[in-house]
Amino acid sequence: MILKSLELTDFRNYANVTIPFSEGTNILYGDNAQGKTNILEAIFLSSTTKSHKGSKDREIIRFGCGEAHIRTTLLKDNATYRVDMHLRDKKSKVVAIDSQKIKRAAELMGLLNVVFFSPEDLAIIKAGPSERRRFMDMELCQLDAAYLHHLNQYNRAVQQRNRFLKEMFDTKGSAHWADMLDVFDEQLLEYGSHIIERREAFIEELNGVIASVHRDLTEEKEHLEIRYEPDTDSDEFAQRLGEARERDVFLKMTSVGPHRDDFSFLLRVDTAQTQFIDLRKYGSQGQQRTAALSLKLSEIETVKRVTKELPVLLLDDVLSELDANRQNALLNSIGSLQTIITCTGLDEFVNNRFEINKLFKVNNGSVVAEN
Repeated sequence: MILKSLELTDFRNYANVTIPFSEGTNILYGDNAQGKTNILEAIFLSSTTKSHKGSKDREIIRFGCGEAHIRTTLLKDNATYRVDMHLRDKKSKVVAIDSQKIKRAAELMGLLNVVFFSPEDLAIIKAGPSERRRFMDMELCQLDAAYLHHLNQYNRAVQQRNRFLKEMFDTKGSAHWADMLDVFDEQLLEYGSHIIERREAFIEELNGVIASVHRDLTEEKEHLEIRYEPDTDSDEFAQRLGEARERDVFLKMTSVGPHRDDFSFLLRVDTAQTQFIDLRKYGSQGQQRTAALSLKLSEIETVKRVTKELPVLLLDDVLSELDANRQNALLNSIGSLQTIITCTGLDEFVNNRFEINKLFKVNNGSVVAEN
């Protein structure tokens, strides 16, 4: 799978730009706040229909404009595909594949698989549970169209249930509030159970990779595991939801379900410890960063295993946040991946004798190829 080109119209700070990518390593360099990350955001949108920042469509459209367009051309299984995405200020986005409008985002999933790595990912261990859930969801939505459907339906049910809990005593139908909650709970159980089971399998898949990746990064000195921490098991979900109903009515919010899941990173230093420690609570900054790098490298390998394809790797100014050893580990992992990297300068690549296949200078909404 190769991303051939990207065309942007009225997207963020780009009025109109077309970028032809190399099949190898592409470098986008320039000062801060010039629009380098916006290019990676557009690629991620073309893969998932969502911004990696969580931005709304109206925030992505160039200031003063009513709509924006993203057009990507990619090569997959010796066939060329074109993805057109039309972002509108006050309407839902429209997506077409080879000029055929798609009805559901799931139809796009898997066409262009990407792995996105930014400095914020280095803080995923220290961040709150919502960031770790977001990591799972972003990856699983690319790998599993059914998961995307279940997640969208579950989130919709949670939002509707919460809205009803806040409004039910002000409506004429409040006498039937228990019946309405039964309807919402049935939806939560149907879709939420699928989410819990798929997340559990995903963490198991990651654990099949991350232990060896981390041992390589630490020269066999550390052993890393990920532990899924579901808010409730799927077989206990109905009971927990029923037990929490009175509390939910009082709090006017849904307090049980996979929207409250988390996962933890457990580390054992082979020569010094007999038990695992929770990196979030007891790990050093260096240990946390190494574990985060192991997670992203494992994500690459997991995508390869599941899709039988090489993902496109997007690195957003992340090398400047890593020391020399971690830089080398990341660069060595790239191999034959098509990679698009943003940076402010080229020193880190020169120092690592990094082969640059395509070099672009980004300056205030313009992108100029320099080789």
